[in-house]
Amino acid sequence: FPFPYTPYLIQERFMAALYGALEAGQVGIFESPTGTGKSLSLICGALSWLRDFEEKKKQEEARLLALEHNGQEEKKLLTSDESFRKGTLDEPGHPDSKGSAREPDWITAFVQKKEERDMVDRLKEEQIRRKKREDHLEKIRHNVQLKYAAKRKRSEEDETKHLLQLSKEVLLEGGGADVLEQLDHNEEELILAEYESDEEKKVASGLEEDDDVEEEHVTKIYYCSRTHSQLSQFVHEVQKSPFGKDTRLVSLGSRQNLCVNEEVRRLGALQLINDRCMEMQKNKHEKKSDGEEMEGKKRRVSRTVCPFYSYEQMQFLRDEVLVEVKDIEQLVALGKETKACPYYGSRYAIPAAQLVVLPYQMLLHEATRSAAGVSLKDQVVIIDEAHNLIDTITCIHSVEVSGSQLCCAHSQLLQYMERYRKRLKAKNLMYIKQILYLLQQFVSVLGGNVNQNPNSQAISQTGTVLKSINDFLFQSQIDNINLFKVVQRYCEKSLISRKLFGFVERYGAPTAVKTNKENQKLAGLQNFLLSLQQGSDKEGDLPVEAESNQLRTASPLMQIEGFLSALTNANQDGRVILNRQGTVGQSSLKFLLLNPAVHFAKVVKECRAVVIAGGTMQPVADFREQLLSCAGVDPARIVEFSCGHVIPPENILPIILCNGPSNQQLEFTYQMRHLPQMMDETGRILSNVCNVVPGGVVCFFPSYEYEKQVYMHWEKSGLLTRLATKKKIFQEPKKANQVEQVLVEYAKCIKRCSHVGGQMTGALLFSVVGGKMSEGINFSDDLGRCVIMVGMPYPNIKAPELQEKMTWLDKTMPRAAGQAPSRVLIENLCMKAVNQSIGRAIRHQRDFASILLLDHRYARPAIFNKLPQWIKERTQVKAAFGSAFAELRKVRTCILCTA
Repeated sequence: FPFPYTPYLIQERFMAALYGALEAGQVGIFESPTGTGKSLSLICGALSWLRDFEEKKKQEEARLLALEHNGQEEKKLLTSDESFRKGTLDEPGHPDSKGSAREPDWITAFVQKKEERDMVDRLKEEQIRRKKREDHLEKIRHNVQLKYAAKRKRSEEDETKHLLQLSKEVLLEGGGADVLEQLDHNEEELILAEYESDEEKKVASGLEEDDDVEEEHVTKIYYCSRTHSQLSQFVHEVQKSPFGKDTRLVSLGSRQNLCVNEEVRRLGALQLINDRCMEMQKNKHEKKSDGEEMEGKKRRVSRTVCPFYSYEQMQFLRDEVLVEVKDIEQLVALGKETKACPYYGSRYAIPAAQLVVLPYQMLLHEATRSAAGVSLKDQVVIIDEAHNLIDTITCIHSVEVSGSQLCCAHSQLLQYMERYRKRLKAKNLMYIKQILYLLQQFVSVLGGNVNQNPNSQAISQTGTVLKSINDFLFQSQIDNINLFKVVQRYCEKSLISRKLFGFVERYGAPTAVKTNKENQKLAGLQNFLLSLQQGSDKEGDLPVEAESNQLRTASPLMQIEGFLSALTNANQDGRVILNRQGTVGQSSLKFLLLNPAVHFAKVVKECRAVVIAGGTMQPVADFREQLLSCAGVDPARIVEFSCGHVIPPENILPIILCNGPSNQQLEFTYQMRHLPQMMDETGRILSNVCNVVPGGVVCFFPSYEYEKQVYMHWEKSGLLTRLATKKKIFQEPKKANQVEQVLVEYAKCIKRCSHVGGQMTGALLFSVVGGKMSEGINFSDDLGRCVIMVGMPYPNIKAPELQEKMTWLDKTMPRAAGQAPSRVLIENLCMKAVNQSIGRAIRHQRDFASILLLDHRYARPAIFNKLPQWIKERTQVKAAFGSAFAELRKVRTCILCTA
């Protein structure tokens, strides 16, 4: 395998296993601990397979075309046809001579030969297309003049537009009446266009780029990860790899990340950006009717088109993307420079790309995938950082709406309908009335009245109720409404939520409401919105103006559309949670997806091969049973690969500690962990550890609540003061924007202590499992010389959502090793969280650290076997604290020797 340096042995094994899985078209679960060069192994292994696959395909094409060229196929066809006609049918023992219904063999042979000829024709076309594309990209790569020509052309076009604009301004001088008329008709764009359903629309309007959109997709690898920063990091690794120069790579992202139109970017909320962009495309492609031509300037505002949506410029951007590997930031910079839309330009590059880099949501959500032009048919998909894949799919397809949002959307939509009733067509009115009825029924189910302020409506029966989708539809009395038509067709195509947002922007704020008679009707909407803002300002920490801005970042109808769409799932695959709190405004409806496999099945079914990879994939039973088996994947198609770490065995010391210094058994169950003696024993362990471990110590607690309780207890007992003489104490903040600052201070303190020396030897960080610091943050080298896990972070089994998931699993999944599936789920959720947290400490080959698991239950075989292999094989179980402490002192001696 080509590699930028001599790979570790485990990297070679990883790449060989990956190559084998892709070649055999398997579904692979690959685990490679962080610090073992997983990204490079994925790149070099997968792209080596793709290079070999393309080469084999070319050789096969050449062989078939050579046969065709020599005329052998035609000769064989004629000979076989003749022999079949003369002799085969006359054979006495032949089934066809007995009047069998089977087609004669000469017809079968003829059809087979025709298929072979058709395939040869297709190969010829594909070869010509590939040659043309490669020549074109090579030309761009080496011909700088082409780039300058394109830039010059853009400058000329800009100048022409500028002159045209000046001419228009000159013509409009003195035409004050026209200008006033345009301002009067400023809200034309808020009115819904006449709506036609798909059944009524016989002819789709042709787009100039249709031919290009239909370009055939070459075999490619789709690589996805959780965040844009992880994707950018991956692209940089590709750039550094031996494949960096000749790989056609395209990075995909959301409009929020790729839009270069400042007017649209300023909208902020993703849904608003999406809607505004789509509206601009609609304006570009919509042909003006004769009536609209007559209206002239009146309609000008509704004809806004995006200046970056230039087909020619996007073609240029597409070629530039395919010629040289670029990350999202470089793509945006190129879009600004070329005045071309990176969002659409990058999509045009998908068919010809060999490697497509995209975020989770774009690949795992079918509608988003389709809209982005991602075709998975016979392609390879690699999902990285996949330890939370099941939760991710569940979250992407689950949606919650509050009582406040439902009431707000109803009020806005009602006011909109009243204002434009005379201008709206019958079909629009019908659908708006249906949506109003849905909103009314949803609020009614929560126990409220849609016409009253949700924040002042108290709910008599509070609590949480879970219902099947069908039961919820029946209880809401909306089972007779075709939700698919309302959501997938009407809401998406009419852009009603965007129109409604524009309407509220115009009339919802005090400054926008005028005092003339026509607009006084809208005062109700303004007052209602203000009452919502004041009602939701519970803590008084935000002024009403700030609340107003927050409320209007997106129309509540946008969120409700997502909820309506979720209700179109199959009845058995999800539940609706009715969460009734103190008031209607605080209450909510939530769709919970129970079976993520239904959405993942489509990915697995279409793809040639799928690889699910991560640094910590244990326990893998969840992936096998909940995701792959339920998605209908043949067990023989599933392959697992897990490799060890590159660090020497002596560089890591994992210890399961069963008893504390005073021989108190460590069992942090919910009942036991709050006992003062348990918190005191934890304090004694921590105090001893801080005495012998230099640098940084990270201590993980099961929850924020427990961390706070322990901290206060230690403060009263004076333990914190004693700890502070050895380590400066830091706490994980609850707010995400404060995490960076705490980490910087923590690192500075450790660095200062290592240089200065003295009594203080470093820092102690109190963190929370599943919090901001248990994932994605590296405690390498001195930042994490010891990681302590206090207890076992089991999820709250009394949470209604988790209870429903457990019930669903027990009904649908078989028992595993005598354990109920619900019990296995709870243990797996706990151990996934533990594995993520303790994996933070070892980040490269020369790193070293100790890991202390404080709870005797970790030694149980069912739990112990769910630790990552590379940690499990080095773990020591210590019944007494003394022997564990002796091991820690040995590590300290080694550290001092190496220092």
